[in-house]
Amino acid sequence: MTAHRPTVRRIDDPDDDGPDVRPAEQRDVPRIAATLTIAHADSRWTRWALPDDGRMQRLTRLHELDAGHRGVSTGGAWVTDDVTAVAVWEPPPGAPGTSSLPSDVRAALDRELPYLAAGRASVVAETAALVTAARPDGPHWWLAHLGVRPTSRRRGLAAGVLAPALVRCDADGLLAAAAVFSWANVRFLRGFGFEVTTTTRTADDALPLWVVVRQPQPVAAG
Repeated sequence: MTAHRPTVRRIDDPDDDGPDVRPAEQRDVPRIAATLTIAHADSRWTRWALPDDGRMQRLTRLHELDAGHRGVSTGGAWVTDDVTAVAVWEPPPGAPGTSSLPSDVRAALDRELPYLAAGRASVVAETAALVTAARPDGPHWWLAHLGVRPTSRRRGLAAGVLAPALVRCDADGLLAAAAVFSWANVRFLRGFGFEVTTTTRTADDALPLWVVVRQPQPVAAG
C-alpha cells in the first residue's frame, strides 16, 4: 500500500490573508515563555524531561532562556503580534540578519539547564547528543520551539510563525530540520514538506523520537 503524502502547504502566497507575524523582540521574552509553557504544559516531552517538583516553573524558565533570550538574541524567533504563537529557530552560522549566541546567554544556558532538568539532566543531555548526531550535515535552520496557545489554535497561526524561516530556506536553498517526540507532530510538519530521516528513541528508551528534514521548495514565480 502506498503511504499517503499530505499536500505541502504553500507558505509564500502573496494573496494569503494570514496572521500578522513579526520578529520577536526583547520585550516579548516573558510572553514567549508563557505561550510556550501553556502550549506544552502537558506534553510527553515535558513530563519526561522535567521533574514533578516545580515542573511549570522549570518549564517557564527553560522557555525564557532557550526560546526567549536565545531566539531574540540570535534573530531566530518569530511571533504573532499578540505573541499567542511562537516559532524559534537556530539559524545556520552567518545567516544574514542573524547573530551568534551571546556569551552571557550561553553561560546562563550552560549554568541553568542542568539545574532545571535536575535528576533528568543526564538522560536529557544524552538524548540531545543523539539528536545532534542525527541533524543534517551542512547549514540548516533548526526548529527548536513551536507553540500556539490552546485558545488560539486552528487559525493558521503555527503556519504563520513558521513561514518566515521556511521562505528563507526556499530562497537560499537550505534545509530545515527538527526533532519531535510524537507522531502527531510528525504529521503536522509533514504538511510543510518535512520528512522523517531518523527514527529512534530517547536515551532511556522512554519516548519515541523522530528527526524530520525539509528540502527547500521551488520558489513561486512572480
